[in-house]
Amino acid sequence: MAHSVAPLARLIEQFERLPGIGRKTAQRLALFVLNLPRDEGEAFAEAILDARRKIRRCTVCCNLAEGDLCPVCQSGKRDAATICVVEDPRDVIAIERTREYKGVYHVLHGCFSPMDGVGPDELCIKELVARINSGGVSEVIMATNATAEGEVTAVYISRLLKPLGVKCTRLAYGIPVGGDLEYADEITLKRAIDGRSEF
Repeated sequence: MAHSVAPLARLIEQFERLPGIGRKTAQRLALFVLNLPRDEGEAFAEAILDARRKIRRCTVCCNLAEGDLCPVCQSGKRDAATICVVEDPRDVIAIERTREYKGVYHVLHGCFSPMDGVGPDELCIKELVARINSGGVSEVIMATNATAEGEVTAVYISRLLKPLGVKCTRLAYGIPVGGDLEYADEITLKRAIDGRSEF
């Protein structure tokens, strides 16, 4: 970018590193930020720095937290006997939006990916096993993504937990509401049939 000043080019490069952001969108975002009133731009930058300084992993479930415990682990109203295992904090947000799940979570911070060098030691699996060994857990719901990596991760963890005497279940997958059968792939249809429930 010979026509661009260096700080703008660096800002564009940083926006471009965000997932799903291409070059043109990064340019728009950088120019938007530059056109903010000075106090709003500084508040934006401070919010990023503040989040980086204050947000850490919950000491119990590995979800994002401001202190030692996340809001779910702080709540005395959740069913601690049921743990929903997810790949990412975004998955916790998605499940919480349903307002249906009353148990607690465990965030792995990824899934197995041999190509990227991600195995059991890079995920928060030891912490999950420690929680179960401490007692009081009756069910672990595997809610990893329906990808090859998510499936391998779920199977690995369920086999690891079976000897501990905890029930391991898997989220049902199938046809989305409003979806047409003719557009569903074979795996999705098989899971929809296998996960069917009685009216």
